[in-house]
Amino acid sequence: MRYTFAAITLLLSLVLNGADIKSIIKGKVFDSATLEPLFGVYVICGKELGTSTDKDGSYLIRTDSGRINIVFQFIGYKSVTRSVFLGPNDTIDLNIGMEMELHEIDQVVVSADRTEQKVSELTVSMDVIKADFLSGSHITDAQELINKTPGIEVLDGQVSIRGGSGFSYGVGSRVLALIDGLPLMSADAGNIKWSFLPLENLSQVEIIKGASSVLYGSSALNGIINFRTADASNIPVTQFFMETGIFDKPKNRNWIWWNSPRVINSVSFSHLQKFGKTDLGVGINLLADNSYRKFNDEKLGRVSLRLKHHDGKVDGLVYGVNLNSGYTTRTDFILWEDADKGALKQDTSSVSRFHGSFFAVDPFISLKKTGRFKHDLRMRIQSSGNKFPVREQNNANAFSLYSEYQLWYKLFDFMSLTAGASENYSKIVSNFFGDHEGTNLAGFTQIDVRPVVKLKVIAGVRIEQNSLDAVRDKIVPVFRTGINFQAAEYTFLRASFGQGYRYPSIAEKHAATTLGSVKIYPNPYVQAERGWSSEVGIKQGLLFGEVNGQADLSVFLIQNSNLIEYVFGSYPDPVTGISGVGFRAENLEQSRVYGTEIEFILNRNFGDLKTTSGGGYTYIYPVEFNSFTNKSTGIYLKYRRKHSAKVSINTSWRKLELDMNLYTRSRILNIDDVFINPSTREQILPGFYDYWTGHNKGYFLMDGNIGYRINNVLTLSLAVKNITNAEYMGRPGDIQPQRNFSIRLSGKF
Repeated sequence: MRYTFAAITLLLSLVLNGADIKSIIKGKVFDSATLEPLFGVYVICGKELGTSTDKDGSYLIRTDSGRINIVFQFIGYKSVTRSVFLGPNDTIDLNIGMEMELHEIDQVVVSADRTEQKVSELTVSMDVIKADFLSGSHITDAQELINKTPGIEVLDGQVSIRGGSGFSYGVGSRVLALIDGLPLMSADAGNIKWSFLPLENLSQVEIIKGASSVLYGSSALNGIINFRTADASNIPVTQFFMETGIFDKPKNRNWIWWNSPRVINSVSFSHLQKFGKTDLGVGINLLADNSYRKFNDEKLGRVSLRLKHHDGKVDGLVYGVNLNSGYTTRTDFILWEDADKGALKQDTSSVSRFHGSFFAVDPFISLKKTGRFKHDLRMRIQSSGNKFPVREQNNANAFSLYSEYQLWYKLFDFMSLTAGASENYSKIVSNFFGDHEGTNLAGFTQIDVRPVVKLKVIAGVRIEQNSLDAVRDKIVPVFRTGINFQAAEYTFLRASFGQGYRYPSIAEKHAATTLGSVKIYPNPYVQAERGWSSEVGIKQGLLFGEVNGQADLSVFLIQNSNLIEYVFGSYPDPVTGISGVGFRAENLEQSRVYGTEIEFILNRNFGDLKTTSGGGYTYIYPVEFNSFTNKSTGIYLKYRRKHSAKVSINTSWRKLELDMNLYTRSRILNIDDVFINPSTREQILPGFYDYWTGHNKGYFLMDGNIGYRINNVLTLSLAVKNITNAEYMGRPGDIQPQRNFSIRLSGKF
């Protein structure tokens, strides 16, 4: 009897274990030209399984029997798909050779025309920043990331692309920032919420260089910056880093004000994972910056959540929600004490502690049928608060509700349509600006035509209307058109023209306050800005031997009218009627910028040695023009530089990685008269004029990074920024960081 029981037990065990028996697919992935193994190749099996290759290029997947589709993906190589049939308990060896491709010219972007397309097919100039650049350069601030892009400068939070914008004291951005295609701008000041842009779980940043108002509306007068978050794949990915840094002594030893080291610390965590048909993304970032400047410290916390569900019943139906939130307490640097010993110390009359909060909820739903149509309905519910415990008169709370519907439809094999409508409602409750309500309504459409295979022509129009406090502005149409022609296998010619438009921010119309010796007056009658940009360009893919990459050359012309500037003068107080001196927003600048830009990137792999080099040079001739004669006056625009360039080199060998980045910018051509006029210059920035005349010569910067991969998970790296300890300035009185060091322990698994 006991033998019978044992036999039955053994049989049941075999049956149960047999139910869990998995078939196996294994093999190696290598470069088809050099036969070198490829480390880190994504191997995706079906819809839910995946792994990546080890340092020997090996992989192994356990899966159920049946017909299995396997996809091999690796940056810089063509994706490979194989279909195999597995019987129960089978083991199959599948070795894959991957061919290099022109990854940069073939990478997919969405910002230019609001639809997925290759960067080589665009009619406008676009820069793409990959997430790897952040980790390799120890960048934790979105402003720093954008400021290190060729042809772009960020002056105290305000972005200028190819000289299309100057500096207007922190309000009214002419470049629109987006997260996944939705605007992230403050509803009151109309500026970019830099601190709350999530760099965790970032896929890439796409920057359009030129007027983009047709597809994105007001604030896109000079271009857009779209921060695209990453989607989860079959392979869960967790990333983190812990970093600490310290500032060296400035070149001018008279500026040292501290007795203890100025330290900056940051921690970041992110995770991406699929749970069945639901994608999850989580990001957390904490920052504590003691600053190299007195009364300019900051503490920041940021959290992001991304949920996306693929419907199991309706093919192509996706819906979900994204959340971004943050809180910061800091002191913004406004005015220095003096140029002699106080350039890194803020004038106590302008010191004010600031508490900022931000919260955004983005529900969305999308229905897509590949190659036929796509419907997108998205919203952003955004709330932000600015509180000043000492200067309560500057407190402000802002709420905005943005909603957008977009349709992409393929009319014919050679023609597609993109169309949509948007609404943006904002409400401001503020001691600083007053209480206001505003609305923006818009509709847009664009046609994409391919009369022949290698030719693409686009044309679009947008109509929008703004209203503030129930007073409606006029209906404004803006247009764009462009063409792209593939002249050879890796040669693409393009030309484009686009109009831009920006409605004044509430701050530009209604801000009234005093900061130290600076008084701001409101101007409710300031008008909208208008402009256009045009360019011709060529993008050339490069593939010879072990080297691949691309080069891009463009020539452009930007013209804007009625640009808003803060002008120093005598103005009446809106309450008392008594006149005083200070700044007020005025439609003043008529700008014209001629320029050219060249950018390149080259990749070369030789066994374990991998090298990427890239960079760019931008030349602009920025001048005012006479609106009556339409001729250039020869007077340089304010806060522009003629020359800027960048060169970067990244080299990795086995467990070592080395980065070197070189930057140079020429002198600022012109600034506000108030800073150089003998009757006013010492009132605002003591000692500035003498410092300016002796130091406004441009600058050269060198940043370096070296990293060591401890194992397959951990990497230890050291970064040195401003290696030569160059002394340079952004906007007047804004001395930029001296040499600083940081150590980072990062992980990815």
